[in-house]
Amino acid sequence: MTFTTAIKTCLSKYVTFSGRARRPEYWWFVLFVFLGAVLLSIIDAIVFGTNPETGEPSQLLTPLFQFATLLPMLAAGWRRMHDVGYPGWYLLLPLAISFAMMLFLFSGVAVFSLMEGRVDDPEVLRGPAAFLGVSGLIAAMLLQLGLSILILWWLTRPSQPEANEYGEPV
Repeated sequence: MTFTTAIKTCLSKYVTFSGRARRPEYWWFVLFVFLGAVLLSIIDAIVFGTNPETGEPSQLLTPLFQFATLLPMLAAGWRRMHDVGYPGWYLLLPLAISFAMMLFLFSGVAVFSLMEGRVDDPEVLRGPAAFLGVSGLIAAMLLQLGLSILILWWLTRPSQPEANEYGEPV
């Protein structure tokens, strides 16, 4: 599969989450999205300049491109996971860890805020709260890193040569 064929295939299957996608189809499309974002960020910097207050480049085209390619990128990854024999929703596991981490952080803040009002010296709670918050963040980040590496490894595996529960090989 060529670069242009992969782009056409992924864009024509914009939100197709069923079926299978071979390695070249997925990785050529990843390269297209990466190069498109880099090129558009350069064009954004040239056309729109930088924000005088922050010194950061003003971006309009890059976020639009990334938003437009979000679903086809997710669908291609979903089909790629099917091609190696795994459910596509596994791609969302690092995102689920992020949501769980936010939930635990907000819950921890709420619990320690309630506890501060009920103790004589609220300073006593700061040490345990900081320890729990930092250790929880480190554990969640390590879990998220491990899952991301595992998913990347799955995305680079060869296709299953035989039919699997997601369809015939492409």
